[in-house]
Amino acid sequence: MRHVVAVGIAVTILAGCSSAIDADTANGQSITVLAAASLRSTFTEVGQLFEAQHPGTRVVFNFAGSSDLSTQLDQGAPGDVFASADTANMTKATGAGLTATEPVNFATNVLTIAVPPGNPANIDSFADLTRPEVKAVVCAPQVPCGTATRRIEDATGIHLTPVSEESSVTDVLGKVVTGQADAGLVYVTDAAAARDRVATVPFPEAATVINTYPIAVLRKSGNPDTAESFVAFVLGPEGRRILSDAGFGAP
Repeated sequence: MRHVVAVGIAVTILAGCSSAIDADTANGQSITVLAAASLRSTFTEVGQLFEAQHPGTRVVFNFAGSSDLSTQLDQGAPGDVFASADTANMTKATGAGLTATEPVNFATNVLTIAVPPGNPANIDSFADLTRPEVKAVVCAPQVPCGTATRRIEDATGIHLTPVSEESSVTDVLGKVVTGQADAGLVYVTDAAAARDRVATVPFPEAATVINTYPIAVLRKSGNPDTAESFVAFVLGPEGRRILSDAGFGAP
């Protein structure tokens, strides 16, 4: 009986030690990446490949509109890396002392018009979005895709009256996919990722407004070495290939 009890105690101690070691290892090699909603598909793939090449490392993502992420960080949200869909929200984070490294631009993107398959509203141009019978959806002004939309409106003198303004580009796309909108202004990369569910109507005015994506390690990162390795991976040939395949332009 004494032998059984001793073995049980030893197993319990070893199990406790093992759990503590596993927890410490997981915590030490885990990073949280706050990334723009338009990066969901590409960064998910980047994260999986990064994990495969760095055994034991786990990449956790927080995808949302860049302005929402900037606000979260300002309010103390934890994170190791921030990847924004525009320089303005990264500048806010940097100005507030939230970044540990100088932001580096890693991609560019432009808008396109997403419509349901078959384009039932017969949208052919940016101006068509102003037709009274067309239910158009755009990003809210504070979101990078919304800022880009406003810049195109100002440049063309064509001002839209959308039925809704969404907090992220993926929400705009969702309205089109579910049939709640006749058209939505989204990034070309989001439209490409949903090519089986939406059609696109390119418009020349989009080329005049290019969104640049910066990335940086955050000052309060609990694992800055792994965070820097992730940023380097995004900027490296494999990250660049994944981004290019998704339709992102070079910075």
